[in-house]
Amino acid sequence: MLYNRDLVIILCIGLLWNPTYAVTQDICNKYQFQCVNEQDCIPWMWKCDGNEDCSDGSDEIKCSHPKPKQENFNTEYPGYDGWYNNPTNPNWGAADMPLRRLVPPAYSDGSYKPSGHNRASPLELSEAIMKGETGHRSFLNRTVLMTFFGQQVVEEILDAQRPGCPPEYFNIPLPEGHIPNAPKDFQMPFLRTRYDMNTGYSPNSPRQQLNEVTPYLDGGLIYGTSKAWADALREFHGGRLSRSHRGNYPHENDIGLPMANPPPPAEAHNHTLRNAERFFKLGNPRGNENPFLLTFGILLFRYHNYWADYFAARQPGWNDEKIYNEARKWTIAIYQNIVLYEWLPAFLNLQETPSYSGYNQHVHPGISHVFQSAAMRFGHTLVPPGVIRRTTQCEYIKTTVHSSYHPNKDAKSGHHGIRTCNSYWNPQVTILEHDIEPILLGMASQITEREDNIITEDLRGMVFGPLEFSRRDLMALNIQRGRDHGLPDYNTIRDYLGLGRKESFEDINNVGNNSKSAIDKNIIRRLKNISGNIDNIDVWVGGLLETTSDGPGELFHHVILDQFLRIRDGDRFWFENINNGLFTRHNITTIRNTFLKDVVVAATDITNDDIQYDVFHYNKGDPCYDVGEAMDLLIINSTSMEECTKIHTFDYFTGSEIAYLVSFGAILLWIFACVLLLIILSKATRWWKMKEQKRRAVQQSMEHISNILTYTGVKEWRGFDAPCISVIVALGAKAITVYGKDFNEKRHVINLNNTKKLSFYITVDQGCRYFRVKMEKEYDLVLMFSSRVSRQKFIGDMEGFLGSLKIMIKTKELTHDMMLFGSITKQQRQKTLERFFRTAFAHALSQDLDPSDMDTVCWSAEIAQEVLGCRLTKQEFAEALSMQPKSLFVEQMFEVVDKENFGTISFRDLLDMLIIFAKGSPEDKLRLMFDVYDIGRTGTLSREEFKAMLKSMLEGMSGTIEQDSVEELIDSMFEKAGFKEKDNLNFRNFLKLMGEHKKHFDRVYIGVAGGNYREEKVIPAYPATKGGSLRRAETLIRAYKQIEGKKENKYRRTLKDLRYVKTVNAKYSRTSFERRILATTRFIENNRLRIFHLVLYFLVLFGIFAERAYYFTIEREHAGLRQIAGYGVSITRGAASAMLFTFSIILLTMCRNLLTKLRQTFLNRFIPFDSALAFHKIVAFSALFFTIIHCIGHALNFYHISTQPADDLLCLFRDYFHRSHELPKFQYWLYNTITGFTGVLLVIVTAIIFIFSSQYARKNSFNLFWITHNLYIILYILMMLHGTGQLVQRPFFHLFFVGPAVVFIFDKLVSVSKKKVTLIVKRAELLPSNVTFLEFQRPSHFEYKSGQWVRLSCPGMGNTEYHPFTLTSAPHEDTLTVHVRAVGPWTTKLYHLFDPINLKGLSYPKICLDGPFGEGHQDWYQFDVAVLIGGGIGVTPYASILKDIISKTNSNSRISCKKVYFIWVTRTQKHFEWLTDIIREVEDNDKTGLVCVHLFITQFYQKFDLRTTMLYICERHFQKISNRSLFTGLRSITHFGRPHFTSFLNSVQKHHPDVKRFGVFSCGPPGMTHNVETACSELNKYGTAGFVHHYENF
Repeated sequence: MLYNRDLVIILCIGLLWNPTYAVTQDICNKYQFQCVNEQDCIPWMWKCDGNEDCSDGSDEIKCSHPKPKQENFNTEYPGYDGWYNNPTNPNWGAADMPLRRLVPPAYSDGSYKPSGHNRASPLELSEAIMKGETGHRSFLNRTVLMTFFGQQVVEEILDAQRPGCPPEYFNIPLPEGHIPNAPKDFQMPFLRTRYDMNTGYSPNSPRQQLNEVTPYLDGGLIYGTSKAWADALREFHGGRLSRSHRGNYPHENDIGLPMANPPPPAEAHNHTLRNAERFFKLGNPRGNENPFLLTFGILLFRYHNYWADYFAARQPGWNDEKIYNEARKWTIAIYQNIVLYEWLPAFLNLQETPSYSGYNQHVHPGISHVFQSAAMRFGHTLVPPGVIRRTTQCEYIKTTVHSSYHPNKDAKSGHHGIRTCNSYWNPQVTILEHDIEPILLGMASQITEREDNIITEDLRGMVFGPLEFSRRDLMALNIQRGRDHGLPDYNTIRDYLGLGRKESFEDINNVGNNSKSAIDKNIIRRLKNISGNIDNIDVWVGGLLETTSDGPGELFHHVILDQFLRIRDGDRFWFENINNGLFTRHNITTIRNTFLKDVVVAATDITNDDIQYDVFHYNKGDPCYDVGEAMDLLIINSTSMEECTKIHTFDYFTGSEIAYLVSFGAILLWIFACVLLLIILSKATRWWKMKEQKRRAVQQSMEHISNILTYTGVKEWRGFDAPCISVIVALGAKAITVYGKDFNEKRHVINLNNTKKLSFYITVDQGCRYFRVKMEKEYDLVLMFSSRVSRQKFIGDMEGFLGSLKIMIKTKELTHDMMLFGSITKQQRQKTLERFFRTAFAHALSQDLDPSDMDTVCWSAEIAQEVLGCRLTKQEFAEALSMQPKSLFVEQMFEVVDKENFGTISFRDLLDMLIIFAKGSPEDKLRLMFDVYDIGRTGTLSREEFKAMLKSMLEGMSGTIEQDSVEELIDSMFEKAGFKEKDNLNFRNFLKLMGEHKKHFDRVYIGVAGGNYREEKVIPAYPATKGGSLRRAETLIRAYKQIEGKKENKYRRTLKDLRYVKTVNAKYSRTSFERRILATTRFIENNRLRIFHLVLYFLVLFGIFAERAYYFTIEREHAGLRQIAGYGVSITRGAASAMLFTFSIILLTMCRNLLTKLRQTFLNRFIPFDSALAFHKIVAFSALFFTIIHCIGHALNFYHISTQPADDLLCLFRDYFHRSHELPKFQYWLYNTITGFTGVLLVIVTAIIFIFSSQYARKNSFNLFWITHNLYIILYILMMLHGTGQLVQRPFFHLFFVGPAVVFIFDKLVSVSKKKVTLIVKRAELLPSNVTFLEFQRPSHFEYKSGQWVRLSCPGMGNTEYHPFTLTSAPHEDTLTVHVRAVGPWTTKLYHLFDPINLKGLSYPKICLDGPFGEGHQDWYQFDVAVLIGGGIGVTPYASILKDIISKTNSNSRISCKKVYFIWVTRTQKHFEWLTDIIREVEDNDKTGLVCVHLFITQFYQKFDLRTTMLYICERHFQKISNRSLFTGLRSITHFGRPHFTSFLNSVQKHHPDVKRFGVFSCGPPGMTHNVETACSELNKYGTAGFVHHYENF
């Protein structure tokens, strides 16, 4: 082949790097340029007109002067991404399009599952077929330059290496012993190739893998496959590609182009990733893989700039874009020529490439699967273990410590070759050491490996891999890749391509008869043993074994040639296509005569004489051949170079352990801290309340003891096991009183009324500071003073004080130990008293002592004597009766029992009293009562003494009776007994007076603390057995009489009638199972709407959860995150969707205004709006449940995510980009992503909200509940931000949230508009039991119903807290009223705010109103019979209802309800004083007997206690004579004790036999409403009528 002089003229400009772009005469002469003048010379082709062919075939140049070529603005330059290269089929040859199939796929399922599942292990095949010694010369003396040029050709037309997203692992199992000490199930990681997501769903559309670059030879590895990438490489000045500051190299990747950046295996021991900024920016993302591939990238980079510099110098009118495109056009064209007409013939050993016949739009240039997965990988057998470097002077460069990153510095120095396996992904080290020229010369002067089946270990076992498997077997990967792509077996492919099937293993390469084959017949034998069947061979294995000395065997030769010809013929911008307007015929001829050597000479410092003409072959006579042969460096083997570094594994969770444990530990600690904080703050609140109470008590105590001697700085000794405490001792009021610190409590009172003498004991050692006061039948008072002087002063004052009371003092001196050991402490005294009472009750009731009440050993004689000799003081007796010592009842009872007048009660005295109550007759008990109140012991009981008896009965119950009522009662009782004119009664008279009630004393006892009377069990409403009688179902209504009017109707009957309702014995044949069924039926019937909507809610909730769980379990089964986290991601995504729904729907339950309006519409018949609060709690708990599931799931998911490779995570979480050298740890995902960080904040906020919304928080610290509950705004903001991170999926919280949020905001706006109106308080009163009564103006257009509630705020209190209170006013009234009990900080502050003392004559503070809001109590009128039950302050809803009833009754309005039973359960009589007027007004205006009122006072003693029995008798008698209560002045019935709701409701049911549904409404503490609910459920079991219960708790 002749060397064309014209081409040399063109290419020589590559050496002209003069900034002026001018060349000297000497250079022109050297490269045979024609000089225009002395300064400049140009290639000959630019001297001629663009339309003139200046060449006549001679060696002379005809044109003497250049004529600038006119710029053609219509020129269509080749694109970057391959689109519209073929106008007919625009996507043919485009980047990121599917690979082409020459043969049908053989997926195991026909769609996407890899083929070859029954074929041999890839690693076994690699080990058996491709292992062998390297260092054998190529048969045709092919050079290493040809081999690595072939690699960059592949990179130019093919990139199908990127794994799919989501990643699919198709790992290769390791044969036993393949890697020493490897874990049992250790596998070589392998990720399936990225594919067209629209394929792989059926055999009609099998999976199609993608080629991410264009198949055209269009300079993609130089410029990239997109305009954006190309622009990132440009300098935008003079048409050049951007250069590095380190020299004539591409610019460093400082802008972060997504260059491939696997971890360098030579540094795998460090387990680190390196920054991709160290790489050079190239069009080929993988161009920095090894120094030999990078060398070609730099060469072509320089070659482009060579053309750009030339055009910039010769065409000053061209702009940067024109210069760039022209330089790119010529670079690509020459590259096309080299590949097709120089490299391909050398690679396939062709005489010449088939001639070009023109562009054919019907030829598909796409890369075939067989080419990608097998044929083109033939070059792997030619790859050497290393590459030599030489200079232009034939000197061979040895390696140094700077040649690679091998960890062993000694091992990597002194070798002639750069080891392939240790240079992966660290190519700059070698190149920057001596530039690319030594590498190019070395590759051109080194013969490549022999064409056979042997693969160098640098590829077969030592190729690069991920951090977790730093060295992999490329041959095994080749085999696995073919299976991944669904390639059929070797014979099938041959058959499809018309090459014929091989009948036996020996036929593959005609082993034994093929002189061109270097494949040993033992290799074929091994393959046969492993595969077993000729039709079960992978195409890569079979094709490789066809290899001959000519190169690729028949199959690979056919596939490779076919592929390159299709690339050429299907490329519209191919340089030989005269129709594309890119080149003239003369240009094409010039390009066809330009070869790789010309490019090397033009773009480097290598001269024409430094390198052979045919750079792809190295033969004798070529430059430096003899030197290399003499040094045995024409080919090198692995033994003459450094060893490959060992394989290393890596756990990606490394570095996340502490952060993982600390993070989730901190979250748990936060939850615990919130609980602890709640408890502390709640206790602090209670402490503050107690402190305030104590402060007031101390203030009162200080006023009380202003004239009493007090002593501070004193400590009380309480025993050897208890520490001394500071006390204050007060002397005065005939008592020695010991107060706690700051007068906060009375600790000990020594009553001196009946005391004649005291004993003093003082210590004479240890500082003489102890002092003991001993009084008979009391525990000792032992005081410790700060000094002897202070003690003496106290004793002196004590003696003076006792002397004034004429009390004798006996003083005795003792040692410190004797005094303390002889002292009787409070604990010892209490223990004695316990034995005292237990023994007394056991004897009185003829019971045996319970062994559990005894000490662990039998009582000694000393203890028994102590018990029998113990005497009770009046103080201890009063404490036993739970009364005050000054109570008349206590004083008189004590005097009666103390028969010997010792001032104390002996064991025998107490026993006699208890026997009377335990076994005595009613006369005996009345006798005791008579004696107790016969104050003068005259044997008679005067009217005044009888009156004192009644009043003493009330003292323990905080009860009061009006004086007139007492007089009326006594006169009536005396008159009825015939003692109208009698002022004094003897015992017989007293028996007659009590004769009617004597039966009530049959079971009377005296309630004593420590006693063990067994109260009679409550008789059940219905008998447990068949023979039971309904007469046993006595109730409180039937037990107490009341006289009412005589008028009756169907629904109204007097209580007298109710008392005497005649009943018959009813038999119930239902079994317990049937009763449970009936109760369930009743429950469903009464709560059908609630149940329906609750079931509907949970069905929707479960459906939402199931939909997401199903999607991620089934439809995303093979998605990466699903594969990584397993079913955990299904659970967490389902829980997340359920959370979104619950946290959205909960807003609707907070729309109070809307709910109030809707419950007044027909919708209330279908939707239980009254249960909004209960539903709110259910939704909240379900939200909390799914939140916990979501958090626990993410704790596991985050662990799995933290164990994954960085590239996989970059695929799975595409919106969370990180640089390729960054290895995201657990802490990154949790704290550096918006999803993770907001997730942490959400957990924190959620924990606060839910913990502080507990019943404990609301009860003990409502302020905390109010403040923390308002964090819901932050919660929703965080939830929206949480989804915007799109970590797993696109956010769709808005789909759930927008609707409820709009409704909620509108509802809030309505509330805000109301809150802005401040209302004037017209009247305020402080009522008993710390109740604040407020009456304020009624806003215009404020409509409400009785039983509804509002939210109030008081700006004068300095905050905007709103608290709910039930209106106690009625709808017809012109003003609004509320009764607020001071039980919390806000209500207490309100109480003090409206205190007249604090107001000091100022006007009342204004209040803000929000409401009204509805609840179930307002529906009382919808039932024929309604039972209204209020507990304590829970009576407020019924105050409004009672007023409403009065209004409707007076106005003759029609009321559908025929009977209302109003029950109020309260602790003391004082608690309902403020409601007396309302009830009295109801009684006065209730002409039809609609309302029946019952009051229950629970603070009274037990039912059969002596005191309660007397009060009961008086109450019943007073009601008879005056038709009103002795205690309230109302006609309402007053009861003592707690109501038995089952019996009460049962009587109501029997009193109204025709009513089928009773409405029961209760409001009060949870315990009371629970009892009502239990009663309703119990009665619903029997099916006679249904009780529908509505309740509210406070």
